[in-house]
Amino acid sequence: MTTSDIHSPEIEGLAALAQIYFDAAHDMDADKFGSILHEAAFVTRKGENDTVVVTPIAAWLDTVRTLKSPRETSAERKDRILSINLVRDMAVLKISLRIPPREVTDLLSCLFLDGRWQIVQKVFNAEPLR
Repeated sequence: MTTSDIHSPEIEGLAALAQIYFDAAHDMDADKFGSILHEAAFVTRKGENDTVVVTPIAAWLDTVRTLKSPRETSAERKDRILSINLVRDMAVLKISLRIPPREVTDLLSCLFLDGRWQIVQKVFNAEPLR
């Protein structure tokens, strides 16, 4: 990516997708998450004893619906796009955000489908707030 690419429509679209993601996380809004996550997406994380836990997006959204939102607790937002890697119609967003009591880092694999960017895979790590 060159400096002129920083303001490309693709990068701006991915940054807008990240903002929707940040807002959805702050509100724990499953419908808002659902608007940017492809129905075939999966959420992947490291489990206990070095296992890999893979959750279909529908089940993950059901869990989101049960969580208390950072907005409800008046938690300070700390949303950041760490990087955007773009190759034609696919991209990886590396982001960080606070969802107390954790600091979360997400790698969001995205594809340009049906005229818009959609998240097709979420891999995340959560650590206690420092």
